[in-house]
Amino acid sequence: MNKDSKIYVAGHRGLVGSAIVRCLQNNGFRNIITRTHAELDLRRQNEVENFFQQEKPEYVFLAAAKVGGILANNTFPAQFIYDNLMIETNIIHAAWLNKVKKLLFLGSSCIYPKMSPQPIKEEYLLSDYLETTNEAYAIAKITGIELCKFYRRQYGCDFISAMPTNLYGINDNFDLNTSHVLPALLRKFHDAKNNHQKEVVLWGTGKPLREFMFVDDLADALLFLMQHYSDQLHVNVGTGEDIAIADLASIIKEIVGFDGNIVYDSTKPDGTPRKLLDVSLLQNLGFHYKTDLRTGISKVYQWYLNNETEVKK
Repeated sequence: MNKDSKIYVAGHRGLVGSAIVRCLQNNGFRNIITRTHAELDLRRQNEVENFFQQEKPEYVFLAAAKVGGILANNTFPAQFIYDNLMIETNIIHAAWLNKVKKLLFLGSSCIYPKMSPQPIKEEYLLSDYLETTNEAYAIAKITGIELCKFYRRQYGCDFISAMPTNLYGINDNFDLNTSHVLPALLRKFHDAKNNHQKEVVLWGTGKPLREFMFVDDLADALLFLMQHYSDQLHVNVGTGEDIAIADLASIIKEIVGFDGNIVYDSTKPDGTPRKLLDVSLLQNLGFHYKTDLRTGISKVYQWYLNNETEVKK
């Protein structure tokens, strides 16, 4: 990928897509193509194929997706599977038709079985049952991996896939009904502090272990893979380290400056006991993450404070 290569970032306004754009710009890439949803509905095959025919991108980062937390995934499974299947199928097929040099498809760690051995290796995919609350989203993402694999096998396309762990960062979703755990906690503690609450109630026991990666580190990893990796096996992208939700909550409480109590509602579900990716393949290729959890959360909270009015719209 040269500095003037034509690069299309699908989903450039989302958490991951915006980080990819920042990463590319910081590394001197000058010819980045983006489209908003209003300009291009990726669920519409004709629109996508016309776009590819007109723009002829050489490289594609497929970060566009319909995403959400447990509540959203469990409430709207038909929307999650339909939108994500259409987006990835249209883009991957159009990339083949228009001879894109390389495409990177972005999946999710929820593709793995609910009770996978820990840490989770790439080869555990499709080895057992999925977590039911986000099964629709997971099946769509698994399909994206398989599409890349089979287009590579049949047509020789240099299409690769990366599976990130739980992400957080600038441009995250802080809506308490649809967000993931880390931004949801940050918003809860921030609102509790401003409203002078004496306690914050969190779901579950606080015991589940989760891995979190700063999204700008993910973007660095994706650029690294685009430049250094070519194979049908998807690559796990994470830190290789996890933390109990209770410890995460304590860190966020401290960074936000909330001085009340944390109460755990054990009548609510914990979800999977542990979800940690084995990132030895990525590390053996030569990539290591940079941002520790406390530093990353502090950066995100400062961004949240600077953009709170816009975020809450």
